[in-house]
Amino acid sequence: MKASRIAAAGALAGTAVLALSVPAFAHVSVQPEGTAAKGGYAVVDFKVPNERDNASTTKLEVTFPTDHPLASVMPQPVPGWTAKVTKSTLDKPLEMHGKKITEAVTKVTWTADGKGIEPGFFQKFPVSVGTLPEDTDELVFKAIQTYSNKEVVRWIEVPQDGQEEPENPAPVLELSAAEDGHHGSSSSDEASDSDDAEAASAKTAAAEPADSSDTTARVLGVVGIVVGALGVAYGVVAGRRRTDA
Repeated sequence: MKASRIAAAGALAGTAVLALSVPAFAHVSVQPEGTAAKGGYAVVDFKVPNERDNASTTKLEVTFPTDHPLASVMPQPVPGWTAKVTKSTLDKPLEMHGKKITEAVTKVTWTADGKGIEPGFFQKFPVSVGTLPEDTDELVFKAIQTYSNKEVVRWIEVPQDGQEEPENPAPVLELSAAEDGHHGSSSSDEASDSDDAEAASAKTAAAEPADSSDTTARVLGVVGIVVGALGVAYGVVAGRRRTDA
């Protein structure tokens, strides 16, 4: 009897753990490939797991934020899927590379050409996005997942700080701090270059006096020899004059 109770309790605990863990990974999510730094470009993956045992995922609609519109959105081709990009006119134009952008992508829809995402599988949908905003720490992408049995799941609930995760959370992309630009040298590189220049200058300055001193010594040596030779000649001539006298 005791063993049966223990087994029953264990099974119940296992079921509870499974029930608690499923929502953590079963929803549509978005993650960057590498980093998603503010002010830069990134490739992000929308990960779509199939949650049903008797139906496949055949369609995914992702709505892009209008409060922080992205001027560049390019989905990567996914075998077995057709991507459709929807653009809308912006209330406030964006500046990008000196040009005004009056419209931006507001939705990307992927539709399966065949069976789609079957039970027990997931699919990633990569998208290149930029430039990422610098005045926010995250971007929210609301998503709609459609199954082959016509069931629709709306992943549109925005998670709130300090609250439990909603039942159907929207994918949220966390943005990292802005990175240093790749154009030009950074301050550390400039400091390093400056140090190298100073070291080279000091080396040159140290070398120049040595070369100058060496040259001066040689000149003085030659002058000394000449003066000495002249002195000897003068002494010989003076001695002959005395002898003749």
